[in-house]
Amino acid sequence: MSETLLDIRNLVVRFGARTVVDGVDVRVGRGETVALVGESGSGKSLTARAVLGLLPEGARAEGSIRLGDTEIIGTADAELRALRGTRAAMVFQEPQTALNPVQKIGTQIAQALRARGPVRKAQARSRAIELLRLVDIPEPDKRVDWYPHQLSGGQKQRVVIALALSGEPDLLIADEPTTALDVTVQAEILELLRELQSRTGTAILFITHNLGVVAAIADRVVVMRAGRVVETLGVHDLFAEPRESYTRTLLDAVPTLPGVTASVAAVGDPATGPGATAADPSEQEPVLRISHLSVVYRRGRKEFPALRDVSLTVAPREVIGLVGESGSGKSTLGRTALGLVPAAGGEVVLQGVRLNGLGARELRGLRKNVALVHQDVTASLDPRRTLEDSIGEPLLVHRAASGALLRAKVGDLLESVRLPRDYAARRPAELSGGQRQRVALARALALAPRLLVADEPTSALDVSVQAQVLDLFTDLREEYGFACLFISHDLAVINSIADRVVVLKAGNVVESGPVTDVFGNPEQDYTRRLLAAVPAPDPVRARRVESAPEHPRLALGA
Repeated sequence: MSETLLDIRNLVVRFGARTVVDGVDVRVGRGETVALVGESGSGKSLTARAVLGLLPEGARAEGSIRLGDTEIIGTADAELRALRGTRAAMVFQEPQTALNPVQKIGTQIAQALRARGPVRKAQARSRAIELLRLVDIPEPDKRVDWYPHQLSGGQKQRVVIALALSGEPDLLIADEPTTALDVTVQAEILELLRELQSRTGTAILFITHNLGVVAAIADRVVVMRAGRVVETLGVHDLFAEPRESYTRTLLDAVPTLPGVTASVAAVGDPATGPGATAADPSEQEPVLRISHLSVVYRRGRKEFPALRDVSLTVAPREVIGLVGESGSGKSTLGRTALGLVPAAGGEVVLQGVRLNGLGARELRGLRKNVALVHQDVTASLDPRRTLEDSIGEPLLVHRAASGALLRAKVGDLLESVRLPRDYAARRPAELSGGQRQRVALARALALAPRLLVADEPTSALDVSVQAQVLDLFTDLREEYGFACLFISHDLAVINSIADRVVVLKAGNVVESGPVTDVFGNPEQDYTRRLLAAVPAPDPVRARRVESAPEHPRLALGA
């Protein structure tokens, strides 16, 4: 291994008497990428934050963390502040919260530069433009004066990386930097990090639950579970011959696309796949029929077409996967199907009732038969209310149950999503991310809807919890018989759950059909581009695809 830059030995992190990181050893060499992987609560982020002395209030670290020749544990706050950004810097998961929405991009980079020493205004602006160019922001001399809301998700993440690089750090700590990004933008960010590393020699400590990303970027992998290191291996050895059963469990939980491994089942096959529970749309009255739909958003006098001439049907019990890049219209289509967004043209027919022109009272009545599962489940559950209050609210609003009957129904719903009945008295903060997602499903199913719109319901979950939620979703569809529009940027998840897939680009349907046909033999270049951008959970295949001359170079600045 190259010269050691970061050396963590016997790290212990405690909150009072509770130990959450227990005897962790991690080493990162100069120019090396080490991935920290494991389920939620395994201690990955706390381990990384300890490197910068950024542990939450009440946490206490013991052991040794050496960054170069500097011991971090026990170092005064003033010295740690001097290290942050210059010796080591952090790229956070959610760029929207890492950037100030009321300051221009250039102003925020200039502030980061001034925090490390005096710099003139003209020099700061010039350096900001240089950093934006380094991270492939198009027209950096113009976009330096833009605000965060004027940038796409991928561009905001590039700006966060530029901020982290402003002090020319030796170590970059990336905490789930691609989780909220669609596959093409994720591929661009990973390629950007590799290029920056080759140019600057920066070491990277990469925290992620996406093992496809690990295969694409890591040199070595540290697997954590319940605050301990389970095993540490080179990336090729870990995927080929993991030593520990826990690592094998994580690898087995990764959803795959056709052709990734020889053992992939023929998902969507009428006899064996999800399609076995769905009727042919031509043989039954569809739950949802959308014809020539157009949706236009307006800001002042400007109009922004969100959907153009979109048509699809959803049969009873059928799952339609909606895929495409950010801004393609996936979420708008789902919300229009629920009557939450008005159509500018075409028609939406839900259970035989045309939504166009319906009043608020009529729409409210129809919504007893539909439900929405949000992407950010934490934001969709009121932290002050018990689970009984949250799950029972639709039953109360639509006067379907109250009193003892409501409590009994909430208990039944909790059991249907594999949670104990006594969880009804808990609040969201007492649950894990996977448990909160189960509560969101229980709430959505309270009125036994005919149509469920699931908007990125597994994007923030680690692979093993994601696998559990997807298995649960399949069981619940069998039990409740609902149809579903399943929105996701994870094509492997769609491959594992959907009967048919609709590919959207800039508000247009570019391809649709059975999931095995579209993913197995795509007709459109755009679909092939999406599939090519999915990181394979196989380091040999992932790196061969990246280096192949025919592999499409994704457009920068998406």
